[in-house]
Amino acid sequence: MDKVIQRVWSCVKKALPKAGKTCVWLFKIILPVSLLVRLLQYSGVLDSIASFFYPVFSLVGLPGETAIVFITSLFTPLYAPVALITSMSLGLRGATILALMCLLSHNLIVESSIQAKTGSSFWGITSLRIFMSFVIAFTLNLVMPIDGWGQVLTTESAEICNSLPEVFQLWFFSSVRIVLTIAIIVTALMLLHYVLVEFNWLTRISVCLLPLMSIFGLPKDTAFSWLVGNLVGLAYGGGIMVEQIEENKLTRESGKLLNIHLAISHSLLEDTLIFVAIGIPVLWIVVTRLLFAIAAVWLHRGYNYLKMRNLNHSYG
Repeated sequence: MDKVIQRVWSCVKKALPKAGKTCVWLFKIILPVSLLVRLLQYSGVLDSIASFFYPVFSLVGLPGETAIVFITSLFTPLYAPVALITSMSLGLRGATILALMCLLSHNLIVESSIQAKTGSSFWGITSLRIFMSFVIAFTLNLVMPIDGWGQVLTTESAEICNSLPEVFQLWFFSSVRIVLTIAIIVTALMLLHYVLVEFNWLTRISVCLLPLMSIFGLPKDTAFSWLVGNLVGLAYGGGIMVEQIEENKLTRESGKLLNIHLAISHSLLEDTLIFVAIGIPVLWIVVTRLLFAIAAVWLHRGYNYLKMRNLNHSYG
């Protein structure tokens, strides 16, 4: 027992400094972006942006001002869009749709580059993620009930402020809340990661997932990388996939299929937690991503099957 405690304590000592550095890096992104949105609200510029994007975003049941959240998500980790969502007066239904759009299309330059290292096309993966974010949003806007939704955890808009000092005050207190939430989540996930590695639980859990891979339309050699990509995200998961391919534990063809799935549904633990923390329903954001990821993989496999069949028929 003492040895187990020592191993866990060792994980804590490794996790805390790294979590601290990660939090500082995230705050450097989140705080300026959220302040910018507050200033845009106060100046009225956000209203102009909303009017410009309204025709497109109204198709998915969202106000035009949410375009700035989606555009921000394309270039940053999810923590920045979450901070922006809490600064807008969104109903829970709209916030859920927007959350799913951001879950699919966030940090694209970094994550698509990582997936490109495992055999997929950078632009192919990027296009797939953006396209599917609108497909899912449009679908949800059709199937989600209109009534019966509450409010997501939000703060007042800076439009109500009468002066810049009031804007900064509103920004500061709303930021403190989201910063504390992020710090707790990042630290807990970092600790979980080190504990899973220390006790070799990742390999054991991945073995239990083998039957699921068949349902997902994925080869069995993707089970370990699928687990890593959904527990700790694409950044770390992509690195593991590269190692798996280099060690011939994962074929490039398997990697391409897995990339299609992970492009739509990845980091089911971390990404889900940060949205659940502001009140987004967990089942809508988890089940929706999984179902569309499974459908995309099977459609891709079906397309390849028909393509090969037609090719063989032509040569036959």
